[in-house]
Amino acid sequence: MIRSKLYWLLVASFTFACGATTPLKRIAKDLEKYPEFSITLADMKEDGNFFKEYYHRYKTVYKEKGEPGDESAFHNEETDWLRVKKDEYQKYQDYLGMVLLSKSKEGKISNDKYPAGYQYVGDSQYGKWQRDSSGGSFWEWYGKYAMFSTMFGMFNRPIYQSHWNDYSGNRRSGRAYYGPNREYGTRGSYTKKSNPSFFERRQKRESARKSAFSQKVKERTRRSKMSGVRSRRSGGFGK
Repeated sequence: MIRSKLYWLLVASFTFACGATTPLKRIAKDLEKYPEFSITLADMKEDGNFFKEYYHRYKTVYKEKGEPGDESAFHNEETDWLRVKKDEYQKYQDYLGMVLLSKSKEGKISNDKYPAGYQYVGDSQYGKWQRDSSGGSFWEWYGKYAMFSTMFGMFNRPIYQSHWNDYSGNRRSGRAYYGPNREYGTRGSYTKKSNPSFFERRQKRESARKSAFSQKVKERTRRSKMSGVRSRRSGGFGK
């Protein structure tokens, strides 16, 4: 069953109006019936100047019940823009492109933060470790799971075993994993390449903010000069 963006939009609108929970938690609740799922922060934005509104887009990947090894059981969808509250926006502002909530095949719900797709690396059902020409060990998906590279946006990102070991250690300690050189997340180099629209929007907002501030300074300077001129004109008429 494939959900439409309208479905997620209606869910989020109802959730925001009620204020009882967040769109992220509501989506996770709806996906709980599936054996596995992950919810990634696909995009985020701010709208407005004086009265700001905050929005998230999420990418969901979930697995329906099926035979072990059935790659067709995996589905992925992306929501439309869903309005969130300011504190929710700030809570996740460092995790663009990363998983925010997930459910493992063991049925455990987790709010660990990590790059999309990493939860399937190291699982012999989906691939195996290979050696490259320099002797390094990297992950290779089995042919029928090659679609994971597209589904999780993992093109041109070799995952080495040493990196995956770091990721596993971070998850055990409850820390977010941003990659060996912090390539993932909102400040990551991979994220800047995979989601340029977010950074273009942010640059435009920053430029507009600086322009508005500069205009205010100029206006205050102009008013100050005019006030000084009026003061000089009204004074100096002693007896």
